[in-house]
Amino acid sequence: MYAIVQSGSKQYRVCPGQLVEVEKIPGKAGEEVVLDRVLMVFDDQEVKVGTPLVPEAKVIAQIAEQKRAKKIIVFKFRRRKKYRRKQGHRQWLTRLRIKQIVAA
Repeated sequence: MYAIVQSGSKQYRVCPGQLVEVEKIPGKAGEEVVLDRVLMVFDDQEVKVGTPLVPEAKVIAQIAEQKRAKKIIVFKFRRRKKYRRKQGHRQWLTRLRIKQIVAA
């Protein structure tokens, strides 16, 4: 069984027991989170595709940790103009452990 859920502006394919890194969701490690923007559910016999969401379907997950991604360097440069700007960025991420997929 698996589902496709939307979190933030991205879509993820999730299965029970899987660890998924998504954009930051407020909460502490150990708390449960319900992802209710389910776009598709596949449960071994049938496929339920939403228009755009599957009604009464949800994914229950537990926050494993809050962390930051690897640093990226943002470098702007204009040749012959003595213009250089260097900036770093680290995105906040939430690691979720998928516990259950509920499809009505």
